[in-house]
Amino acid sequence: MTTAGREAGAGRPSLVVLISGRGSNLQAILDAIREGRLHADVRAVISNNPDAPGLDRARRAGVAVEVIDHRHYPTRAAFDVELRQHIDRHSPTLVVLAGFMRILTDDFIRHFEGRLLNIHPSLLPDFPGLNTHTQALAAGAREHGATVHFVTPTVDAGPAVLQARVAVEPGDTPATLAERVLREEHRILPEAIGWFVAGRLTLRDGQALLDGRPVQTPANRNLR
Repeated sequence: MTTAGREAGAGRPSLVVLISGRGSNLQAILDAIREGRLHADVRAVISNNPDAPGLDRARRAGVAVEVIDHRHYPTRAAFDVELRQHIDRHSPTLVVLAGFMRILTDDFIRHFEGRLLNIHPSLLPDFPGLNTHTQALAAGAREHGATVHFVTPTVDAGPAVLQARVAVEPGDTPATLAERVLREEHRILPEAIGWFVAGRLTLRDGQALLDGRPVQTPANRNLR
């Protein structure tokens, strides 16, 4: 069992990470833990997709994996009840949505209120939803980026915690832009998680607070 696994770091803050795909942001979290930049342990990685490549990343790190295939549930609410029960078994300090491609029900979000962080590939509130890089190019945006935010019932509208900006370059395609944004996602997600598990980051009355002060300017990282 590695330092990312459930037996490591007794008493340390714990994470459950939700994924749907390749899990590159999961890998960034695991790397940050292994390198001592993030003082937490991943208790479990849960996916709604049994074929998610990110599950193999977790297995290689010695982290427990669980699959809850949403296609086996008659409603979104039924799936969310099952997902909530699986997460609760691990009693995590924080639940991290790292490329989890499901819209969560209000009941689920309320259950984990203040303990749900998501990484989104745009400078929210610009370009919520899917295909953000295509949206940014179609809009003629001069800069793009990524946002870590608390999850609230309105999709991609929760209080922003941390953002990173990248310049949109001449000749960019959705793929080239996505590649640069993804590098920034890998950088800021572990940083925001670190703030939370250190007790510096909280959600209070619908507002993100860092060191007890409102997060006024989350886009505090230079253009890359």
